Amino acid sequence: MKALKWILLAEDDPHIAEWTKLALAAGELACEIRVVSDGQAALDCISHRGEFLANDWINPVFVLLDLKMPKVDGLEVLRQIKSDPLLKNIPVVIFSSSRELTDVVRSYQLGVNAYVVKPVNFQQFNETVKQVGRFWVNVNVPPLEFLPDMTAMARDPSHRSAA
Repeated sequence: MKALKWILLAEDDPHIAEWTKLALAAGELACEIRVVSDGQAALDCISHRGEFLANDWINPVFVLLDLKMPKVDGLEVLRQIKSDPLLKNIPVVIFSSSRELTDVVRSYQLGVNAYVVKPVNFQQFNETVKQVGRFWVNVNVPPLEFLPDMTAMARDPSHRSAA
């Protein structure tokens, strides 16, 4: 079934992914949360490729993206999203344990919409995730809401840019 709104969570640690899903759900967002555990799956999901080819959902409300992931790291996922004309307007929030200045600067150079450091305290983690979700789902007004559904174009290879 096609969800009207959904969030893509790209997180390789299953415990953090579960905590994040629970916190987003506690934020009472009217969204489905789809979880992938590596960067390649994140790219395939958002681009409707591979195992995600048959999915007919619209673009996510936002992507919550870990930096350190297997197969393709978060910075490369971000670079590919922001360099694709059909995906570049999707908000991407880096959600990482890294406080490294180089990670923060590189993320913003590649077009990240926000960089959030994962709190180590469980209560702070929960509250941070809820706030991030509420902002991007309930407060932010993305330009994609005013554009036609790009799903068909995203699936048609003639409309895709070379990554």
